[in-house]
Amino acid sequence: MKQFLAFFLITAIGCNTASKNGLEMPGAYNMLSVSVKNEKTDTSFSNILQHKIFTSDFIMYANVNPKDSVSSFGVGTYDVSNDTLTEHIFLSAADTTKNEQKRNFNLIIEKLPKGFKQVIPDMEWSGGQKMTLTETYDRVGTDVTSPLDGLWKLVTRYNVKGTDTIMGDPSQYKMYYAGEFIFGHTWVDSVNKTHTGIGYGTFKMDGANKVKENILASTYYEIRGKLVDLDIEMNGTDSYKQTITQADGTKNVEIYERVKK
Repeated sequence: MKQFLAFFLITAIGCNTASKNGLEMPGAYNMLSVSVKNEKTDTSFSNILQHKIFTSDFIMYANVNPKDSVSSFGVGTYDVSNDTLTEHIFLSAADTTKNEQKRNFNLIIEKLPKGFKQVIPDMEWSGGQKMTLTETYDRVGTDVTSPLDGLWKLVTRYNVKGTDTIMGDPSQYKMYYAGEFIFGHTWVDSVNKTHTGIGYGTFKMDGANKVKENILASTYYEIRGKLVDLDIEMNGTDSYKQTITQADGTKNVEIYERVKK
């Protein structure tokens, strides 16, 4: 089951559209259900927590299985033709795997009163088997905009404790839009094993330099359901620094650059 869930997590690609072809999808969505069907099985899941945010140019999704914290995320661009959306995913990761090879996925989109349904027919997975993957989503979020709206790539990470500065390995993307956010990252342990971590939730800006994130779901139990205060320093419109001050005074600093299409 874990192998299948890892496969599902890495291939459960979201959708994004632009109004130029009649589909208006930019915003934030929560997945309600997913079903997998092939010649032998027809299985539905409702326990996978998945969130998607779409801007006018980019898509980012993240999900986690609450039972074992197996997580996944993906980042990409998209284009639209009638009711078919083609995603161009340039980075995805799930559990202990990471894929930086660009892959294209064709999705058939049906708009629903509160969201949408997407169908990926004839998806191939282990052993050359074909399956149809169907997901339904509800729209969430707000119409509030912020200077942080968009897709960001982490370029520098470090912790400051007293006079000590410890550099970290940046391998993370983050997206803000419609009052919602997602982050997804990978890291490699001492035995060269890859791990995937995600988080998503809502956010509000408090003035120009402070953000409060409400983390609704994450790989990491320490931050699930928590409110996190960020100090933000914008460097123009295409770069910002994020600082989180821990209870012991340690400052976790991350610097991001805007991703452009």
